[in-house]
Amino acid sequence: MKRILIVQTAFIGDVILITPLIRAVKELYPSALLDALVVPAASKLLQNNPHLNEVLTYSKRDKALLSMGQMIRRLKAKGYDMAISPHSSGRTHLLLYLARIPQRIGFDRGTMPFLLTGKTAHPRGIHKSKKNLALLKLLSDCEFDSQTQLFPSPKDYATITPLLTAQAGKKLIAMAPGSVWATKCWPVDYYAQVAQELSANGYGIVLIGARDDVEKCEIIRERCPDALIMAGKTNLLESAAAIAKCCLIICNDSGALHIANAMQTRVLAFFGPTIQRFGYFPFNAKDHVFETKMDCRPCSAHGPMKCPLKHHNCMRSILPEQVLSYIKENL
Repeated sequence: MKRILIVQTAFIGDVILITPLIRAVKELYPSALLDALVVPAASKLLQNNPHLNEVLTYSKRDKALLSMGQMIRRLKAKGYDMAISPHSSGRTHLLLYLARIPQRIGFDRGTMPFLLTGKTAHPRGIHKSKKNLALLKLLSDCEFDSQTQLFPSPKDYATITPLLTAQAGKKLIAMAPGSVWATKCWPVDYYAQVAQELSANGYGIVLIGARDDVEKCEIIRERCPDALIMAGKTNLLESAAAIAKCCLIICNDSGALHIANAMQTRVLAFFGPTIQRFGYFPFNAKDHVFETKMDCRPCSAHGPMKCPLKHHNCMRSILPEQVLSYIKENL
């Protein structure tokens, strides 16, 4: 094997969860050039990864047919010997087939898995990072570490350091109140109540997120004036560097959870429309998930934009007092 490609063109969290697979493939084929193919929004996450030769980006929804044609030509020119795709997408299977990559490894599910040359059942009941590693059972009997990794640079740490000076001398707690999926979000007024109480007890509150999360962060800061808003001011690796400086992150079932796990920062996460059985739960020993047993959970794979039953009790029933009590007892 001279050139190998790993493909994951789903969400930010999914890309973080292939980092153990990237490391394991490099262990199996140390002399091979290893590349990754991701969507542009997630490419920053793999920057500085020492196991990768190159990160390719694929704008699969922007002029879809034209983009696919261009990517097919690009992959052909690279001359890959093997592609490994944890992303069970018919478009991905077709892309790798038309690029004439001789060995195409993936899960036996989704659309057109018959285009793969090697496939295995998608495991259940384990974390997604371990599911991804299960693809390597087609190539080796070795066991591999499933700890995720991100690699912020010294420049990334230097960028966030002056931003954190306002919280100097305090133990830092990050909060990430946003998500792409609205029903995955714990109520922002609950976040504000927790932030206010933690700040009153001497913690520095750091609000993490994308530009779309700034409005929620400002609502939190109205109740907690000392909170530092970093949402919209940092890229993904700079956010990872900031989270690494915190003793805890409080967040939804979102990309922030997976960034924190990769940086080995303790996680308190809220799961409402989704459930841990899907495999995207925080996995380190001191992490904790708040959730409420309800007959309507889960309501979809990602969580719809609006609660189908119009009450959103899967989140609203997790009260700030529960979270504060847990932190008091365990932090």
